[in-house]
Amino acid sequence: MTQKPTALITGASAGLGAEFARQLAARAHNLILVARRREKLEALAVELRTAHGIDCHVLSADLADPDAPQALFESVAALGLTVDYLVNNAGIAGPDLLEDRDWGAQDAFFQLMMSSVAHLCHLFVPPMRERGFGRVINVASVAARLPRADGCNYAASKAYVVALSESLAVTLKGTGVNVCALCPGFTHTDFHETAGLQDMKNSLPKWFWYDADVVVADGIRAVEKGRPICISGRLYRWLDPVFQSVWTRRFITAPGRN
Repeated sequence: MTQKPTALITGASAGLGAEFARQLAARAHNLILVARRREKLEALAVELRTAHGIDCHVLSADLADPDAPQALFESVAALGLTVDYLVNNAGIAGPDLLEDRDWGAQDAFFQLMMSSVAHLCHLFVPPMRERGFGRVINVASVAARLPRADGCNYAASKAYVVALSESLAVTLKGTGVNVCALCPGFTHTDFHETAGLQDMKNSLPKWFWYDADVVVADGIRAVEKGRPICISGRLYRWLDPVFQSVWTRRFITAPGRN
């Protein structure tokens, strides 16, 4: 490419999204930062413009709103920008499917975690294919790789993201567009504190945890190599075949276990 590529990153105000912005800016990508918290995006944009001399646009959007992906696509077009690199990172821990009785909250969760990812791919990937170049990272989770009693929503939604990414990767093979589902394990971000899971985080051994910069670097390397799934972190890459074993699944899903 003769000019700087442009990356659109959702959930860019903190955590993995902000780290994606920093690493892609360091690789001379112009950025479109998307999140609900505009003030945090503006502060990050100033930091990255100053450090790397890139163009950095800020768009506020709540991807739990079904109209948000189309509005975002139109805003990008109005700016005269072309998206070469899409990072679908926005997400939350979400409600418990059986215990939380507000269906509106459930529906908003599905919209944010699954529908918006598919919608943004629907909007931005075809132009990438026409140009013969594109990169898409859909942030999933190691939780997607193993059924467990976790509220029946978060892991299930991430499993959809993995399946979607694999299907897109196969469909787009040979077009110049690479799609990768990034599956981190436990990662040091503000996610657990925001989700009210800080006590759980504090109870786990430190060697379970990886820094956000390691996870993001793994994802960028994987999508450049055309790998449809990236299990981030040596520990989780070692554990993943165990998770996929039919014997492991029989043990974990046996009656009376949770």
